[in-house]
Amino acid sequence: MLRTIVVPSEYKPMLNLRETAEAIHFSRKTFQEKLEQHLNLMQIPSPVLLQEGTGINDNLNGVERMVSFDALDMEEGQVEVVQSLAKWKRIALKTYGFQVGEGLYTVMNAIRRDEWMDNLHSIYVDQWDWEKVIAEEQRNLTTLKEEVHKIYRSIQATEQELCKQYSCLEPVLPAQIFFITTQELEYQYPDLTPKQRENEITRQYGAVFIMQVGGVMESGSVHDGRSPDYDDWTLNGDILLWYPVLEQALEVSSMGIRVDAVSLEKQLALSQTKERAALDFHQSVLNGELPFTIGGGIGQSRLCMFLLRKAHIGEVQASVWNQRTWQECQEGNIPLL
Repeated sequence: MLRTIVVPSEYKPMLNLRETAEAIHFSRKTFQEKLEQHLNLMQIPSPVLLQEGTGINDNLNGVERMVSFDALDMEEGQVEVVQSLAKWKRIALKTYGFQVGEGLYTVMNAIRRDEWMDNLHSIYVDQWDWEKVIAEEQRNLTTLKEEVHKIYRSIQATEQELCKQYSCLEPVLPAQIFFITTQELEYQYPDLTPKQRENEITRQYGAVFIMQVGGVMESGSVHDGRSPDYDDWTLNGDILLWYPVLEQALEVSSMGIRVDAVSLEKQLALSQTKERAALDFHQSVLNGELPFTIGGGIGQSRLCMFLLRKAHIGEVQASVWNQRTWQECQEGNIPLL
């Protein structure tokens, strides 16, 4: 049988199931408090379901199938299960009347039916989705880096407090996070795949923010797919942490300064999806009706997995798994919840 997950040699969880449950609660609560404090965010409720046809639901790379269904008392069309809230949050900032420098976050639960199951991926996604209002003149690299530093400090502080609480855990995060663009990464490792490049640069620096994800590089390839209608591809990126348990880079956050009218039109043209411009959300951006914002998602289970030194995301998340995953984890002493 072809193995689909990585099983560390002689793997043994550092925390038992009861301790794991306690540590998940502690780490989530601690990080949430740090995030509120460092980014000046307020928690608000968010939807699990959205109405189709508005353009608000995130279609990620544009090819993933959404989970949708017809509801008995809904005559207006299908209902969609959230994939992420990148666009919804921007509307919420306007609705709630947030001002420049203020932001919101919410605990998002989503279903991504087209994910392949492995150590880091589940069809169930839980993350902190956050969004903050910025001024038009703040749509620049300096603003992006400032917010990345704040998030990274929140992760560092959570790791420190968790390691004090559980003596079996030791801090592994470096003092600073390193910044590099996808094009610079391609120059540095021209013969490697994008995933191999991520592993090499993250192995070297421990914590990396890879910028400018979604656009075509000089080689004609794309480092990674990114929907054309929420991030500005020149002002976005991913936070990656080197994870010694699996000896690979672990992405914990995708974020960026959001599209304005100019970048939205450009990216819709580049991705050959100009028809989206007619949707409600896209019209709001093109007509300047929404605030300029920066935002992103931070994986809850991904971050807990990293902090608790787990080998599989199913050790910190109760989800469904195929029989192959159950069997491989049982053979590798990986206890799925």
